[in-house]
Amino acid sequence: MQEAYGGVVIDIATARVVDLTHPITPGMPLFPGDKPYASETLSTIDKDAYCSNRFSMDEHAGTHVDAPAHFTAGAATVEQIAPEHLVGPAAVVDVTAKVAASPDHQVTVDDLRGWEARHGALGARHIVLIRTGWGARWSEPAKFLNQDAKGVMHFPGVSVEASRYLSERGVRCIGIDTLSTDPGPSQTFDQHKAFLGVGGYHIENLANLEQLPEAGAVVVVAPLPLVRGSGAPARVLALVSASGGPAR
Repeated sequence: MQEAYGGVVIDIATARVVDLTHPITPGMPLFPGDKPYASETLSTIDKDAYCSNRFSMDEHAGTHVDAPAHFTAGAATVEQIAPEHLVGPAAVVDVTAKVAASPDHQVTVDDLRGWEARHGALGARHIVLIRTGWGARWSEPAKFLNQDAKGVMHFPGVSVEASRYLSERGVRCIGIDTLSTDPGPSQTFDQHKAFLGVGGYHIENLANLEQLPEAGAVVVVAPLPLVRGSGAPARVLALVSASGGPAR
């Protein structure tokens, strides 16, 4: 059975499914000041004939979505993100070489135009995923945060100019394999304000982006629909055609 998503045709019966989600653990990297994930056993099979746990975690921990309300008062909360904006063709923008040269690299308009020169114009259905290579550091939180002697974090992000470029093309989602779409040293979160402020949303802390081609995959984003949530943990999956090539 074939389905078309924003011009990308996927045979669901044979598609490869790539999980872009990091497992939620107490020791996963967190934004400084966030509380770690915790789980409490409520019942066990041996004692109660069924298993049940209670968990607690911050909205913006692990692989998660930032809703527009994260930085804009009165904007859409996570359960209000339109379902049609949670599924779309992936545009994987690879900046790993630039990040290797500078961990503070901010995705530029030229980076986006480079993708468009190879694959065509970005549009409203695209889910733009920034592949920086930073996800390889996930199992070592200190390297993932990459703080200097003054506690300033250093990891790549997206420039305000690039965010505006995407907004002008109708793109509603930017995802990245780092702790934030703003670069690590940012204290003002200008990129968040620029993109969320016009109704976009983010996915942060993505995994396995190296397993996707630059174009041709379809992404499904499934955040917990928390009422009045400024964001939520999310399971993010990509469907890749069985004939699709390796990441480029």
